[in-house]
Amino acid sequence: MLNLKDFNFKYNIQTRFIDLDAFNHVNNAVFLSYFEDARKSFFERWNINFTERSLIVASIKIDYLIQLKHPSDLIVGQKISRLGSKSFDILSILFQDNEQICTATTTIVCYNFLDKKTIPLFEEIKNDYNI
Repeated sequence: MLNLKDFNFKYNIQTRFIDLDAFNHVNNAVFLSYFEDARKSFFERWNINFTERSLIVASIKIDYLIQLKHPSDLIVGQKISRLGSKSFDILSILFQDNEQICTATTTIVCYNFLDKKTIPLFEEIKNDYNI
């Protein structure tokens, strides 16, 4: 089982009152937005010019492990877990006090919007894989 120390990239999040559902715990749909916020920050370190080339989400698989209450201070740990020729996976784990709350695997595809087609994996991503 992975711990927070197994991730070089960490992103802090605090739950909000609006995140709660009728059962007074954080709604499962909100976890996707937590991972999305962290992923945006994760991508920023590559300084990719998104005018010509981009990264698009192809798939997300989420496993809910523990109910989450509000208020909570959380940390998302993220790292690249797979490299393909045109896509890669990001493993994301939401932690509260070093305990896994939720995990996700997101498949990202490198894409050229001008040509409207997938393109080979960006060098920035390849170089970041072993960090």
